[in-house]
Amino acid sequence: MSGTTKGSESASDTDIAAGGAPGSGRGPVAAALMLSMALAALDSTIIATAIPQIVGDLGGFAVFSWLFSGYLLAVTVTLPVYGKLSDTFGRKPILIAGIVLFLVGSLACAGAWNMASLIAFRVLQGLGGGALQGTVQTVAADLYPMKERPKIQAKLSSVWATSAVAGPALGGLLATYAGWRWIFLVNVPVGAVALWLIGRYFFENKGGTERPAPAHRPRVDWPGALAIFATGGLLLTALVQGGVAWPWLSTPSLLLFGGTAVCAAATVLIERRAAEPIIPGWVWRRRTISAVNLALGALGLLMVAPTVFLPTYAQTVLGLGPTAAGFVLSVMTLSWPVSAALSSHVYNRIGIRNCALTGMAAAALCLLAFPLLPYPGAAWQPALIMLALGASLGLFQLPLIIGVQSSVGYAERGTATASILFCRQVGQSLGAALFGAIANSTLNDRLAHAPADIRTGLPGDLDAVSHALEKAGALTARAADYLRRAVDTTVDHVYLGAAAAAALAVLALLLLAPRRFPVHADARTQRETDDAGAAAK
Repeated sequence: MSGTTKGSESASDTDIAAGGAPGSGRGPVAAALMLSMALAALDSTIIATAIPQIVGDLGGFAVFSWLFSGYLLAVTVTLPVYGKLSDTFGRKPILIAGIVLFLVGSLACAGAWNMASLIAFRVLQGLGGGALQGTVQTVAADLYPMKERPKIQAKLSSVWATSAVAGPALGGLLATYAGWRWIFLVNVPVGAVALWLIGRYFFENKGGTERPAPAHRPRVDWPGALAIFATGGLLLTALVQGGVAWPWLSTPSLLLFGGTAVCAAATVLIERRAAEPIIPGWVWRRRTISAVNLALGALGLLMVAPTVFLPTYAQTVLGLGPTAAGFVLSVMTLSWPVSAALSSHVYNRIGIRNCALTGMAAAALCLLAFPLLPYPGAAWQPALIMLALGASLGLFQLPLIIGVQSSVGYAERGTATASILFCRQVGQSLGAALFGAIANSTLNDRLAHAPADIRTGLPGDLDAVSHALEKAGALTARAADYLRRAVDTTVDHVYLGAAAAAALAVLALLLLAPRRFPVHADARTQRETDDAGAAAK
């Protein structure tokens, strides 16, 4: 039976309490959620600036990219599994297990003796990070009624924004003055405080008592979980390494994509037969969730343009240093949470779908404006576009997440939340592969058609171009200008591709999403209770 029509089969929004009574003590739990999210958010940025020190100590330069890829793989493929487990066994044990696993992985990373061991322990960290990302978002939706969710979600977004700005600087300071191992050890006190707050203040209960046991013994679809692990792992490995470690049409790529197809077919068969599948069919049968899954997949796709290619553009074309280049990107992370916090005023007036459409349409215009920037231009010009892009995406993402979480009851919320986060992560991996191919194709074409008098000695790829331009005097003024223009054209093409991804998100919402997002009986009851309380005051 559809979760949008009946609420009696699942706990209501008021069934999740902090400190033993509905609505009480939410402050400490919110702090714990923000600390838990900070573990995952900082981990994505703090390690980047310490790579030279890590490679210098452990070696393994040829495979260091797996410090990021391995973590991303583990987070992505575990999201659906943790979502289902949190619906089955409750949020608290999954969140605690995720923090503990993340901290164990952090301690192991700090004690790594070579690059292979560090990569393996990063994967262990990612297994905990998958539980953190999905479960924190789900608990936030459980704790706060629909009207208050923008506030807590904006706080969680601000954690990511702060981490994006502070993470690289903190990583550089720790690596320089304390040693790179402290990058992982710093997670321990943060995680310990989060664990204490969750254990002390967060209870899943009904009427002040512990959350009642289910009517039947929960069954975990372990074959389905393993099939999802295999499918996701093979697909993401093919996307992350294709065109980098080996050519796209090489034997390793073909084997990985072939294995992905076989495992995907096996996953469908297993999930159809499972009594309690990890990814239930209703995730794709319900228009609301399927539309948001596709739209957030497109969001992950387009986000590759600013996060991956803008820093290269800022340093290579504009001639900025790493810090200034990071600021050009970081302004997007400053406007995003502010816009998200204010989005409720918009979607309460025009509806969730229209609010998201407005945000993504504005984002498409921002992306299309980037190729119109003058060459070489000034730093404030792309920074202004990124500021507007962040504000636009704040109107897009948060209303959709809240809309999906409010369309399901407690027993389905973890699975629904994990599905949209999973699609966003897969979209990001697909975007890295797709836009990487576009960038390489454009740059190779520009280098191949370079004037004959400067063609000799020109670098052959984007990384080599960046390094060549960093060495003053290594190139003639004409050759350096040609390379900068080539990078400018390359990034322009990537942004045009990102605008096309934004158009796909708009189409997914227009064609699939209902005009009015359904509200589950649980959320509707909570909203009526809040309205009655406000009227009584």
